[in-house]
Amino acid sequence: MFFRHRVLKGERFFGERESHFQKGDLKYVILDLLKDKPRYGYEIIRELEERSFGFYTPSPGTVYPTLQMLEEMGYASATEQDGKKVYTITEEGRRFLEERKDFAEEVKSHMRHRWNPESIGDMGQVRQKWARLGKLMGRFHHADPEKMKRVREVISRAYSEIEAIMEEEE
Repeated sequence: MFFRHRVLKGERFFGERESHFQKGDLKYVILDLLKDKPRYGYEIIRELEERSFGFYTPSPGTVYPTLQMLEEMGYASATEQDGKKVYTITEEGRRFLEERKDFAEEVKSHMRHRWNPESIGDMGQVRQKWARLGKLMGRFHHADPEKMKRVREVISRAYSEIEAIMEEEE
């Protein structure tokens, strides 16, 4: 076995580019999720974000084309529910996963290893908090001016404190 270190590219901590899967691996992950239960595309996105402890949130531009490809391959099917597509794994998709279960397990093992909260270390935890802060800030685009002022003050204090920590001599 080889160490898997590439896949779908995404913006990460302070603009750093980080890879998550090798090309084509996401289909195994999505089929594995569909094996558990039918899902909406955004439900798949949220589940991957949760399983990665916030380190990876695939874009809709990554997930939906993969779902479409899985449909075209006959590995998944979609039905309309409440105006949304719900994807389900097909028997052919189950066979595909079973025939490639060693490879699919390797992909899942890579995910568990890469996103294990016990092995991400201090910098990983900082990155996780940073990502969560970014998502939280996305909710404030329509906040009232008083809330924005308070948030700006908190961020300013945090910046000053972090800067002071970074400038400490070791």
